[in-house]
Amino acid sequence: MAATASTAVNPSTLMPLELVDKCIGSRIWVILKSEREIVGTLVGFDDFVNMVLEDVTEYETTPEGKRVTKLDQILLNGNHITMLVPGGEGPQV
Repeated sequence: MAATASTAVNPSTLMPLELVDKCIGSRIWVILKSEREIVGTLVGFDDFVNMVLEDVTEYETTPEGKRVTKLDQILLNGNHITMLVPGGEGPQV
């Protein structure tokens, strides 16, 4: 039976976790629900999008201004993520 246009699957369509999987080993910009943004190399993640990042730079907006923190590695809870930007270099400081 031939598939109709309404049931055909577009082979170029990626599911969200497939896109995150393609980002392993590359830089990713993570925007959090709080006043923080993180840029790092994605090492791995799970089904809840908890992430392990290496070579991390954390950008935090505080009442005193922007604070930048460098970290070797971080485990990020997926519940706090608002947006992921593959290949992103982070906010302009």
